[in-house]
Amino acid sequence: MKKQTDQALKTEEGFELKLRSRKSKPVTIHIPADTLASLEKIAAGRDMSLEALLKFYIGQSMRQDMAKFSTDRVLEKTAQVLKQHIPSEAEVSAILKEIRVETIS
Repeated sequence: MKKQTDQALKTEEGFELKLRSRKSKPVTIHIPADTLASLEKIAAGRDMSLEALLKFYIGQSMRQDMAKFSTDRVLEKTAQVLKQHIPSEAEVSAILKEIRVETIS
């Protein structure tokens, strides 16, 4: 079994990025030619490979979706607890709405 090695890099802003190798699988996708050309230009402008750019976009979107999923689960649990302690459905809904507004702002 190969030993995983961690690699730390610094960004221009001074942030430290820790990279670790992980098992991966190849994926084939069909992308419209004009979209692919745009992605290649963006990658070149960022001094990245196309593969790195695609992984970046996928990772960024996945983190956003996972954060939303986590938030939704917390709100569901919050609603369950509130319903045990507050008999008014309208009041529970108002509290949950306020939480959503405060967390989005």
